[in-house]
Amino acid sequence: MTTRSEAHLLSRILRVGLLLAVLGQIAWSFRPAPSRALTGEERVGQDLYQANCSTCHGLDGLGTDNGPSLSEAGPASVDFMLSSGRMPLANPADQPRRGEPKFSPEEIDAIVAYLAALVPGGEPIPAVDIAQGDLVRGAALFLENCAGCHGAGGTGDSVGGGQIAPSLYPPDPVQIAEAIRVGPGVMPRFGAETLDQSDVDSIARYLVWIRSNADEGGLQLGRVGAVAEGLVAVVIGLGLLILVLRLTGSKL
Repeated sequence: MTTRSEAHLLSRILRVGLLLAVLGQIAWSFRPAPSRALTGEERVGQDLYQANCSTCHGLDGLGTDNGPSLSEAGPASVDFMLSSGRMPLANPADQPRRGEPKFSPEEIDAIVAYLAALVPGGEPIPAVDIAQGDLVRGAALFLENCAGCHGAGGTGDSVGGGQIAPSLYPPDPVQIAEAIRVGPGVMPRFGAETLDQSDVDSIARYLVWIRSNADEGGLQLGRVGAVAEGLVAVVIGLGLLILVLRLTGSKL
């Protein structure tokens, strides 16, 4: 037979369990959730997000120990990370790098739409019109604001601490504008008060232009910059000159 003390202990356990269940239900009721019924596209995005992203960013989009909250990411950041193949990561500790997108454009649009409903806010996907940009101004703005990390020719470079400023040849104009606005990784964020829409159009136009226009005056050498190109000129050029002089010269 169950003693009085055992019955009392069992009753206490049941009461504590019931209390925890009630508290859990209350906490669940306060979870972030869309304020309206999801559209068909958003439901597709919900399924994709929960299957591929929620392990790190949480079912509610508010982050976990493995990934940051998406509450302030916004559509521009989500679209940039997914369309450039930087997300999702196989290992949360890895640095996101450009690769083949894991999702189709339609699936990316669906995930962006779902997260905009789940955790609204953040920077919207920018509209870019490179035809409206000024090529000369774009070059000046790029050299002033971007070349220090991405290189004078946009070929990318190391910025220290194991971080890499990637090449700017692969991104399309929208991704260029998204990166300017959201500042992925260690890149600073440039708001409209720093670079307005005309500036963004101009930078995007310049970066698109340099991909298909060769440098005048000789070999490009990968557009790695004047210092590196000068070193190549000195080491190889001067070395060849000395070799030629030795081979063609005469002994006195």
